[in-house]
Amino acid sequence: MCGRGPQFGHRISHAHNVSKRRWNLNLQTVRAIVNGASRRLRVCTSCIRSGKVQKVA
Repeated sequence: MCGRGPQFGHRISHAHNVSKRRWNLNLQTVRAIVNGASRRLRVCTSCIRSGKVQKVA
């Protein structure tokens, strides 16, 4: 819905060793109304909470 996906960065240890890591978003599978039809979407919870997604009743 909002185009968000996982973000990437580094895991830094106490000795400052650097390795790759990723932050996964809290995506939920939701049935939503898109252009008058119901579709299954993977939507982040912030969009669900803010009301950007109109759920199927």
